Amino acid sequence: MRRRTPVLIVGAGPCGLAAACALRMRGVEVRLVDAGADPATGSRALQLWPPALDVLAELGVLEEAERRGTRVREMIYHLAGGRGLRVRLGRPNEPLLLPQEQTNALLEERLGQLGGTVERSVTVIGVAVTDDGVIVKAQDADGEIQLIEADWLIAADGVRSTVRDALGIDFPGSPVRSPFLIAEGNFDGDYAPGDVHYYFGRTGSLVFAPMNNGLARAGFPVSDDFEPSAQAVQELLDERCAPGLRLTGLTAISKFASQERIAVRFRQGRCFLVGDAAHTHAAVGGQGLNLGLQDIRNLAWKLAGVLDGRLSRCVLASYETERRSAAEQIVHNTQQFVRMFTLPPWAAVARNAVWRGLESTGVLRRWFAPLIAGRRIHYPQSLYGADPPGGVARALAVRAARLARPGERTPHHLAGPAAGPRDVFQLCTSGAEDGELAVRASRIAAERPDLVVHGRLPGGPAKGFMLLRPDGYVAASGTTRRELAHVHRLLDAITARAHQEA
Repeated sequence: MRRRTPVLIVGAGPCGLAAACALRMRGVEVRLVDAGADPATGSRALQLWPPALDVLAELGVLEEAERRGTRVREMIYHLAGGRGLRVRLGRPNEPLLLPQEQTNALLEERLGQLGGTVERSVTVIGVAVTDDGVIVKAQDADGEIQLIEADWLIAADGVRSTVRDALGIDFPGSPVRSPFLIAEGNFDGDYAPGDVHYYFGRTGSLVFAPMNNGLARAGFPVSDDFEPSAQAVQELLDERCAPGLRLTGLTAISKFASQERIAVRFRQGRCFLVGDAAHTHAAVGGQGLNLGLQDIRNLAWKLAGVLDGRLSRCVLASYETERRSAAEQIVHNTQQFVRMFTLPPWAAVARNAVWRGLESTGVLRRWFAPLIAGRRIHYPQSLYGADPPGGVARALAVRAARLARPGERTPHHLAGPAAGPRDVFQLCTSGAEDGELAVRASRIAAERPDLVVHGRLPGGPAKGFMLLRPDGYVAASGTTRRELAHVHRLLDAITARAHQEA
C-alpha cells in the first residue's frame, strides 16, 4: 500500500520551505519535493518587508536573518538637479536586505530542525484531484515513476508551475514594458549600509542597495536591445544622476523581462497555488517574495486548523478571495512604480517637482512608507461574511474610537509576533475592565479557549473591541454590544462544531 501524506508541497523555494516549516510547527506531517538537484543559488529576491519578517519571526529564523542581512533605515531619493529627499522609514516599515539564497538556507535549516527534509530531483508530471485528496505522478532522477497520494497539495513551484499547468489553470497577463537589469558587486562611492538610494535622472532611473557583506546591488530599467556588461553598468550610473558611484568589481549581472500575471484560480479542490505559481509582477518595489510569504501565512493556520478539527473546511474558501485581492493591489502598486521609474525626460521634471512637494508636507513618511512596506494591503470581508448592520454610522464610530476596520492589517503596535505559531484570535477590548464589552469578550474567550483569547487594547477610555486574526489582519471591530454579538456568530461560522464534516 502507498503511504498517504496529509500535505504535499511542490517546490522548495522560500515559499515551499516556509509552508513546510509553518505546517510542521503546527504538528502537520508534510512531504516537500523539488525538481532541482540542488538548492537554488543567487541573490534573486533581496528585500524582505515587515509583513514577510513577521513570517520569519513566527518560524523562528528572524534573529539569524537579522544577523546575516541589512536593515534599511532610510530611502534616499536623488532628483535631477542635485536635490535629495530622505525618507526615514521608522522601525515598523523597515525592510531587511537578505539575498534569497540566504533566506532559503535559513528556512531549509529550520525545516531540518523540525524533522523535515527536501526530496530533490522529483519532477511532477501529472496531478489528479479526487473528492478526498490528490494523486501526483512524479519522476525521479533515475526516470522512475512514482505516485504520491496526499490529502492536500500546495503548489509553490514558481512562475512556470507544472502543478498549475497540470490542473489546467490559466495564468493570464502581459509582459512588463521595460526589461530590468540587476548588477551586483563592489562599488566605491558615498553610501552606507542601511540606506537604499533611488536616482531619478532625466534620462532614466536606478535603485542602489548596499548590503552588509561589502557588496551592493544596482537595478535599472533598460531597453530591449541593451547588452549587459560592467562598462555598460558604469555608463548607466553616470547617465542616471549617480556620477559618484564607481563599479570596481562585478560579481553577478542579469537582464530579465518581468510579467504581470495572476492565476484565474488560486485553489482547485484540494490544491492551492502560492507565491509565483499564483502571481507575478515587476521587480520594482521588491514585493514578489513578500507577497508569496504572506500567502503562506494566510493559508497555514487555516489548513492546520482544518486538519486538527478546530476549524470548518469552509474557512479555506477565503484563501483565494483574500490573496487574489492582495495580489491585485500589489500588481497595481508595482505598475505605478514602474511608470514612475520609466518616465520620459519631460515627465520626469514634473515627477521630481511632485516628489519635492510630498516630502515637504511629510506625505512620503506618513503615507508612502507604509504603502511600500505592504502595510496598506487589505482584505475583503470574505472569511466571515457580511458586516453587522450600522453602515456609515458604525464605520464612523469605529474610526472615532481609533479602531482598525475589518480587513485592515493589525496595527503594528498590537501585532508583534512571537516565535512559533499562535493560531488563536485575540479579542481585545478597551474601556472599563469591568465594563459590558470586556465582560462579554471574556465570556466568549472562555467558551472557546482553543480559538480565542481575551486581551486589552492600550490607550484611553474609549469603549470598543477588535478581533485580531492569527495572520496579522483584523477580523472584526466595533463599539457596541450588538457588534460584539456578531463576533460570537462569526466565530461559530468557522468552527468545526458548527459545520459537522465527514
